[in-house]
Amino acid sequence: MSTVVASLSAVDVVRCYGTDRALDGASLDVQPGEVHALIGFNGAGKSTLMKSFMGMSRPDSGVVRVLGAAVDAAGPDVWRRVGHMIESPLAYPDLTVDENLGVAAALHLVPPRAARVRAEDLLTRLDLGAWRGRRASQLSHGNRQRLQIACATIGLPDVLVLDEPTSALDPRGVVLVRGLLEDARARGCGVLVSSHHLDEVSRIADRISVMHRGRLIGALPPGGLDLERTFFELVHAYDTSVPS
Repeated sequence: MSTVVASLSAVDVVRCYGTDRALDGASLDVQPGEVHALIGFNGAGKSTLMKSFMGMSRPDSGVVRVLGAAVDAAGPDVWRRVGHMIESPLAYPDLTVDENLGVAAALHLVPPRAARVRAEDLLTRLDLGAWRGRRASQLSHGNRQRLQIACATIGLPDVLVLDEPTSALDPRGVVLVRGLLEDARARGCGVLVSSHHLDEVSRIADRISVMHRGRLIGALPPGGLDLERTFFELVHAYDTSVPS
């Protein structure tokens, strides 16, 4: 009987910056074909955990795996199957939207013909066609965010790690990105997404984990009522039970 390998797995991860523990024994997993949302206050450790999954931050202790491989030992065959956007939308500023998509496709080893088809699809689905010839540096923040999401998904990844992917988007953009995430989940991609928008998270997530003071302290029910109150109750209960 085969065992399903987690898309992402972190066990007892600690990451310190001086005396500050950004991650304090954090454990979390993302399974294939699910959207796992991570919520918490600023400074809770969400971005640091996401960076640990992408090899951008080396844990002081604990185990971090992506597609079953230890992050520090993962090779190109693993990373080509991973898409991400961490903290802020990044793109090559002097390249156009079309050129950025071409580079992203090449980095993920997408064959040229398939890359062109996928780029056209993403330009349409994310409403970027009007800016395809414009340099990334000339785009609005919202359109740079759409471009980075397009670059992260052009390789049809098996893992997506997206830090606040809709923070700069208008309501239409939020709906467009939601559609991409639903499609990714349907084809078996494991998605880890952080957000401060509980209503949007509740619409798309299969699991919602609460992060606070570097730890995963509980979960919220997707589709549940009054998620904000439940979130604050979890945080308050943790703060009153654990010494500062």
